Amino acid sequence: MEQTGTRQANTMTTNEKWVMASTAAGFSLENMDIMFLSFALAPIIASLHISSAAAGWIGSITNLGMLAGGAVFGLVGDRIGRVKTFSYTIFIFAFATAAMFFAHSLPMIYLLRFLAGIGAGGEYGVGIALIAENFSTHQIGRMSSVAAIGGQVGAIFAALMAAWIIPSFGWNALFLLGIIPVVLTYFIRRHVHESASFLTAQKQAQQNHEKVAISRLFATPQLAAQTLGLMMMTIVQIAGYFGLMNWLPSIVQKQQGLTVSGSSLWMIATILGMSIGMVAFGTIFDRLGPQVAFGIFLLGSAAVMFVILVVKSATALILAGALIGFFSNGMFGGYGAMISRLYPTAIRSTANSMIMNVGRAIGGFSSVVIGILMDRYSLAVTMACLAGLYVVSFLVSQTLPGIRKLQH
Repeated sequence: MEQTGTRQANTMTTNEKWVMASTAAGFSLENMDIMFLSFALAPIIASLHISSAAAGWIGSITNLGMLAGGAVFGLVGDRIGRVKTFSYTIFIFAFATAAMFFAHSLPMIYLLRFLAGIGAGGEYGVGIALIAENFSTHQIGRMSSVAAIGGQVGAIFAALMAAWIIPSFGWNALFLLGIIPVVLTYFIRRHVHESASFLTAQKQAQQNHEKVAISRLFATPQLAAQTLGLMMMTIVQIAGYFGLMNWLPSIVQKQQGLTVSGSSLWMIATILGMSIGMVAFGTIFDRLGPQVAFGIFLLGSAAVMFVILVVKSATALILAGALIGFFSNGMFGGYGAMISRLYPTAIRSTANSMIMNVGRAIGGFSSVVIGILMDRYSLAVTMACLAGLYVVSFLVSQTLPGIRKLQH
């Protein structure tokens, strides 16, 4: 992060406030869109009379759209600017989501979810780049985590809307709410401005005839190793998150005979755990550096995988969900903060978009893998496999030279 200043960390300029409000709202609405699909999946299967496998591809196609969107709009964001690109991506996923109201066939759903994924995948990298270029280096961890908490707000909103709309109006009507983000683009284009560091980097790149290209993430053997290592870490992050959130309640109910009557309470407790974890992670990240922050949370994630094995009541399950959420998703905002500090301004949007969306595209298949493990092996084996992934990610976080150099 090139920008520094003497003002206190707890004060923000008007532009910084708009940057935070816009990115947090964007991430909230993006997560709302993703959660709409989770809540609508069962009704979609019933209304279209499709198999579970066919329905499962809806989420996978969305993730592939995110990868494509990350590749395209990451480059666009580095070439024409963060603010314009951010608003374009919001338009795409808003209209594609709202168009699901008119989708009454599986091919149409596949197409619209791919388009929605393109918009959502492009939004992440540009939004993180906006934060990185408008705050000082020692604020990026906390600010990225605050924006990530916005995503949890979107999940809660989606749950409340799904409970009200689907029973009364059907699953198609739920997606009409996807048009809400269009309003956000008006405020973004009116109030958010490009940072001085980006404009300077863009001008220098033009003068030096430097091209913005994905290949720059692999320009040297050291840089290629760093990029691949970070991709591996994001794959583990997404795999753990989607795998656990999709399977955790049913795992305990099926394997240990518990009935979770308050499933909504479990979800709220888990989201609260995630949000508290994000605040804690961002603070540790900014004060002690990414190596320490990721080290604590990755080892914590590995350890809490085994907590589920000793759960003996619904109350304990709720507490376990909050604890797992704290560690496994508390570090989500930190990836963008770390990537933003490891790559120069000229390719920051591209780096964030590609690395995170590779994680989404590959890690998103974890639900299928965990299902296979549950069918063939015991709960203990499944949890041990997840814990092993976190340990591998921990080793990467402690050995990548770039991350070690970011320590305070």
